[in-house]
Parts: sequence; structure tokens; C-alpha cells
Amino acid sequence: MADARRAPLKDRTDVSGARALIVEARFYDDIQDALLEGAVAELSAAGVSYDVVTVPGALEIPAAIAIALDAAERSGKPYDAVVALGCVVRGDTIHFEIVSMESSRALMDLSVQRRVPLGNGIITVNTDAQAWARARASELNKGGDAARAALTMLRIKRRLAKA
Repeated sequence: MADARRAPLKDRTDVSGARALIVEARFYDDIQDALLEGAVAELSAAGVSYDVVTVPGALEIPAAIAIALDAAERSGKPYDAVVALGCVVRGDTIHFEIVSMESSRALMDLSVQRRVPLGNGIITVNTDAQAWARARASELNKGGDAARAALTMLRIKRRLAKA
């Protein structure tokens, strides 16, 4: 397995006080706990509050995000960023490819169409061991990476809004 490579973030635009949405798929509870731990640590360190919405599987994540974004807008408390978390483990059928590709495509569409900073932390793996290595904060910390991606995009959005 390749080591995680993370360049230090140079953009320090303040995002404290922002509001994030985490949508997590609880298909693999224990792995999801690790992904969520990493994401929450990153958001908290940045001073960002968050809500967590739980769905059954990765395919439900994009729809839940769209529903939550609409509800937050209507309530006058919009989300500034979104983090999607889940795990898809390859099986013996093409279901893995469908879930992986369709959830990823829908997240990209949401992010671009709605211009919402979004970090995709749906890990796609061949084995449980790969899932654990990617989920644990002490290893590859993909939950934390997804939150960092969302925060980076939020910083870009805020910085460019001032330009």
C-alpha cells in the first residue's frame, strides 16, 4: 500500500464558524466509526460545527445530501460544506462497480451543480484490511482527508468571493 502523501495546506482562509453536513453510510458500522472519527477531528480543529445524517448505504448518500441541503436552505441555516463518508467492499458481482461509480458521479454532480464544497470519503476497497487501513485516523485517515478536502474547497470559495 502506498503511503499517504499530503502537501501542507497553504490557504489559511478562516472557516471557523462554518456549518458542515456529514452524510455517512452505516453499511459497515465499525469502519464507519473510524471514518467519522477522522472527519469530526478535522472539522472540529477548524472550528466548524457539523450535523450528521446517517443512511443505509453509499448509493443513498447523494440523495440525502440534496434533501438536507434543501431543508437547510429553507430553514435559513444553509450548510457551507459537505462530507460524504462510506465504505464499499468489492464482492463477487458488478454491484461494487455500480455503487462506487454511481455514488461518486452523483457526488460530483451535486458539488458542481450546487457549488457546494464537498469532500468524498466513500472508500472503495477490495478487502476489509484495505478498508481498515484507509479508515483509521492513525493510518491513511480517509475520513479526515474528506473533511480536509471539503474545508479546502470552502476556503477557496470564501477567498474567491472576496476577490
